[in-house]
Amino acid sequence: MALGLSALPAPATAAGVLQRVVGSGQLRVCIWPDYYGISYRSPRTQQLGGLDIDMSAELARDLRVKLDYVETSFPKLVEDLKADRCDVAMFAVGILPQRAAQLAFSKPYLQSDVYGVTTQSNRAVRSWADIDQPGVQVAVQAGTFMEPVMREALKKATMVVVSPPATREHELEAGRVDVFMTDYPYSRRLLDNADWARLVAPPKPFYVLPYGYAVKQGDAAWLARIDEFVAAIKRDGRLAAAAKRHGLSEIVVP
Repeated sequence: MALGLSALPAPATAAGVLQRVVGSGQLRVCIWPDYYGISYRSPRTQQLGGLDIDMSAELARDLRVKLDYVETSFPKLVEDLKADRCDVAMFAVGILPQRAAQLAFSKPYLQSDVYGVTTQSNRAVRSWADIDQPGVQVAVQAGTFMEPVMREALKKATMVVVSPPATREHELEAGRVDVFMTDYPYSRRLLDNADWARLVAPPKPFYVLPYGYAVKQGDAAWLARIDEFVAAIKRDGRLAAAAKRHGLSEIVVP
């Protein structure tokens, strides 16, 4: 099975995405290549890895088609699916109400709460209770579910929305923010690779969000096929095995 980055997309036909995928022998999967543990391109090797890189390969194998990746981001996701630039988004997409109003989602396969990441030396944020305090600068990645969640939750602190090419890590290391909010998979990136980082976990569930695979609305057959795949990888152990490989067993939805 060949892997590659898709060039110009072919539009989905009126007959439906599943028929087009099988007929063309090509599955186009939207990914965000900066999602550690999920769909991450190593800066050293330029190779993609993560749970949903594994699962997208399994979906293509089940469908007996070639797999092409289409790079996207959370802010561009809805537009890319609606414009038929890809057939399915497979990068742990949080099932937010505003996304569910525009896209169709599979049954959940992962779920994560919100976590804070700060530096070992930061004196302003030592615990979860320190985050929403006057003068604290709280960063979120533009387009992620943390943006609307923290906009609603923060009453005293200042929220800083970080858009590419800036990153939350660089803003934190530079001292321009005190903490950034993320989910469990992304927090592993820093904890696994940066000795200066410290996790700030909520003392009780704060905002546990289910993750699913996203498709364009209006194609019941394609959504049913994706749901069938999700049920299969849970049942036959492929999801559990991939989650274990990538340190994500804790957030698998049984």
